[in-house]
Amino acid sequence: MQLAIDTSADNTSIALVQGGEVPAELTWRCEQNHSVELLPRLARLLNEAKVSPQAISCVIVAKGPGSFNGLRVGISTAKGLAFSLGIPIIGISSLEVVAYQHAETGLPVCPIFNAGRGEIATAMYQKKDNKWCQLATEHITTIDALCSEITNKTIFCGEYVALIASQLRKRLKQKAIIPTTELRRASLLTELGKRRLEAGDYDNPATLQPLYLRRPAITQAKHR
Repeated sequence: MQLAIDTSADNTSIALVQGGEVPAELTWRCEQNHSVELLPRLARLLNEAKVSPQAISCVIVAKGPGSFNGLRVGISTAKGLAFSLGIPIIGISSLEVVAYQHAETGLPVCPIFNAGRGEIATAMYQKKDNKWCQLATEHITTIDALCSEITNKTIFCGEYVALIASQLRKRLKQKAIIPTTELRRASLLTELGKRRLEAGDYDNPATLQPLYLRRPAITQAKHR
């Protein structure tokens, strides 16, 4: 049984998956309360599925980019479980998780997260010849710079897209395809991690780190 954890956004999701089935999944509005809400929800998830932590054979975690606090809590929890249970851990890009739900359209998929300071975190994916491919790696850019690179019809997804939809449509016209609904499902993590799991391609729990793309803004304390 695999445990999936996605704490990279305000909407957090955790799921248990076994043999392609989802015995239990929880998604809730966590905002910045990951440190106090994740473990109680995880206990509730295990209770709903009527399984013990020892039933978990692998933990798959969204590694970012995303919320600094959320990623820190989610990855720390995943690493703690991997160490204590002696099970594999696999980190998956949070942008890829959001994009993957649109894979079957066959169109380029561009997930967008708010990176602050007028910038966005993004990447590009597409399913070609039945193979899920990454066309552009995770990076920081601006909406204007991203739009200047779009040449074909592209799906834009992610929670932040609803706030910039008018800008995308104004710049890209019919090239901008914006879904009316967005799902935050941790079970998508296990679909992405399945191939790596079967190939024995695990991450090292001692060295797996969040993908922030940018260091958090920390100000120096003022001297009195």
